Amino acid sequence: MAPAAGGEAHFQRGSLPWFTAIALSFGYYTWVVFWPQSVPYQSLGPLGLFTQYLVDHHHTLLHSGYWLAWLIHVGESLYAMFLCKG
Repeated sequence: MAPAAGGEAHFQRGSLPWFTAIALSFGYYTWVVFWPQSVPYQSLGPLGLFTQYLVDHHHTLLHSGYWLAWLIHVGESLYAMFLCKG
């Protein structure tokens, strides 16, 4: 990206740890929403116990939240593309 008038770039590349954390989180969320019977809850410690509680008591909310998260991310990217058109 070309530098702006003050020598600063408007956009910066995201860091690899954030990309990794987000990808793993969405992967885990997808696994829990679509294949909850195959998740080894007991092996995941407190996260597994919390996830099992959510799956057992709030699966509809998890499923709706999953699609809402994707909708928000797609909308956000489309809005960014709209703003960046020159």
